[in-house]
Amino acid sequence: MIQSMTGFSEKRFHSRNFSAKISIKSLNHRYLDWIYNGPQVGEVEFRLRNICQRKLRRGRIEVFLEMNFFNHANWDIKINNDLLEKVFSSLEKTSSRLGKTISISVENLFRIPQAVTIRRKDFSEEEKVFLEKGFEKTLEEVIKQRRREGKETGKAIRGNVQNIKQAVKRVEKLAKGQPLLIREKLEQRLRELTNDIPYPEDRLIEEAAFYAQKYDIAEEIVRLKSHLNYVQELLLPQKKEPVGRKLDFISQEIYRETNTIGSKSQDLEITKECLAIKGELESIRQQVQNIE
Repeated sequence: MIQSMTGFSEKRFHSRNFSAKISIKSLNHRYLDWIYNGPQVGEVEFRLRNICQRKLRRGRIEVFLEMNFFNHANWDIKINNDLLEKVFSSLEKTSSRLGKTISISVENLFRIPQAVTIRRKDFSEEEKVFLEKGFEKTLEEVIKQRRREGKETGKAIRGNVQNIKQAVKRVEKLAKGQPLLIREKLEQRLRELTNDIPYPEDRLIEEAAFYAQKYDIAEEIVRLKSHLNYVQELLLPQKKEPVGRKLDFISQEIYRETNTIGSKSQDLEITKECLAIKGELESIRQQVQNIE
């Protein structure tokens, strides 16, 4: 099933000890890129990232976590007594030397580097599981959005492919008339160069055959059809693995074959069909950039 790489979901969850707001934003990216913003949660972040890696293959995943703790007993406060003793001892000496009292506020005390450390106690296994389940529910909403958008993208690409197939059919039909067109152009050119002096028929046939082979586009048409069939195969709903990169590669191959046909074409109508194919391809290539 085709998935896009864009989606967003935000949910709030409440447990006995805290509430958590989890936001997940998914954007286009060549690989799976994990970006976490929020409080330090240690092993929990690693577990959330593992969940994401199991469910998604590509995309920039931006995770935002906000937490509000209800129970202050879950916090650890560590005071560096040795450091504070030195600070207060220095203040007493300075006060004695200056003949006036120098004090320090609690606010300034917390500003002293490494004097006071405040951290939450490690999450219990129950709390870790709670956050994992909340993350999974939020991520599932993102995945649903990616699937919905991917379904519409696949439908649009199928339409583009169908239009290209019709254009290739017209090119194939026009290509049958190219040898005759080449001969007519060759005869006209020879008349201009020889001032209407008769040119040996066998020599003319030989030259016409040479240029017909040189500008033959049958092989390119065969490869083009094969590539288009492969695109349709990749778009099948039963496909489970990501197909974005494959579609990007095969669309480049289709573009290359179309360019070759255009450069070999001696028929203005074939050139017009090639331009139409490139227009459809441009639409496909833009859509493919958002497919996982």
